[in-house]
Amino acid sequence: MDTMEEMLSMLLDGAVETLDISPDLYQLAVDKYEEVGTWLAEHGSTPDWRIYPQGSFRLGTVVRPNTPTGEYDIDLVCWLPIAKESVTQAELKERVGRMLHDFVQFKQRQGHGDGPASCEATRRCWTLSYPEDGFHLDVLPTIPDPDLPPTGILLTDKQLRLWQHSNPIGYATWFQLRSQLDRHLVEAKRHAHVADVPEWQIRSTLQRLVQVLKWHAMLYFADDPDQRPPSILVTTLAARAYTGEHDLFTATRNVLNRMSSYVENRHGRWWVPNPAHEEENFADKWNEYPERRKAFLQWHADLSATLDELVQLQHKGLPAVAARMSESFTPDAVHRSFQRMGQRRFTDTKTGALRMGVGGLLTTTAAGPRVQRHTFHGQNPDPRG
Repeated sequence: MDTMEEMLSMLLDGAVETLDISPDLYQLAVDKYEEVGTWLAEHGSTPDWRIYPQGSFRLGTVVRPNTPTGEYDIDLVCWLPIAKESVTQAELKERVGRMLHDFVQFKQRQGHGDGPASCEATRRCWTLSYPEDGFHLDVLPTIPDPDLPPTGILLTDKQLRLWQHSNPIGYATWFQLRSQLDRHLVEAKRHAHVADVPEWQIRSTLQRLVQVLKWHAMLYFADDPDQRPPSILVTTLAARAYTGEHDLFTATRNVLNRMSSYVENRHGRWWVPNPAHEEENFADKWNEYPERRKAFLQWHADLSATLDELVQLQHKGLPAVAARMSESFTPDAVHRSFQRMGQRRFTDTKTGALRMGVGGLLTTTAAGPRVQRHTFHGQNPDPRG
């Protein structure tokens, strides 16, 4: 008999799975940023320009936008192999911008209609918009950080005088190691049937719980997105607080209980260091805008209370739990998960042959005892309709 925590995990995992980026859209995004990268490498004023993903797209924690017209935000690093002494922040930003505008014009001259619709400057990035495809690419101009070879980078910021430090590749490596605290994931990846499944389709418990946190925050701050905590802040606190729990629901509750202990106060400044570069502070905005820290604490308390309440509803049955979950998460995603879970449990009861682990290792069909077969196709809906 599944425990209530296990059933809640299956329900929560199934719901968040429907928010994954679809395989087709994922591949389309990869094709687009590789096309941009090839253009920059071939036409850049210096050789060996590189472009690579960072953020949730690289980490496997993307969450579908909560509005029909919302776009996926895919973050890319544009790396130029030049010394910081030979260029200013403004010059670097402008150099990359010119190349990207040239790329847009090149695609328009081709007349195929598959290029970006626009290229716009933001505080740190250039944004290439693909509205017909449902996403945009944020391209971040960077150069090597001589103090953190080989993967450290320096990036521009029009509001700050000094170069900013980061290390997306090092961060992704750290996050992957945190994911592997769940030994079920490591074992699942060794399963013979997993060999041909792309790495990004195999979700660890940590990836899933980060998606849960981001999903709830996206909805909680829907009317005030400026107060929503940055994805990297939530991801870092969650990964630091994660200790290898396999059960998604339990892992999420435990992480929420531990997250605050990883927020530092350094000489009166709130600080959540980048684990791959201690000089980068993911909580820097809390020091400029104290109301954002207050909003984070309110969101944290709301989600913690919601999960506690779900446990208390266990005696009222899973339909009552699903109804309450729908109040705090996307109702249609929860409803679809509830229907699939009911059908699965009906099949399990009828055949007596299927028992599945929970926690979101391989979509919702995690490797577990007495599982007769795996498809690993996932059940990602196309977010474009």
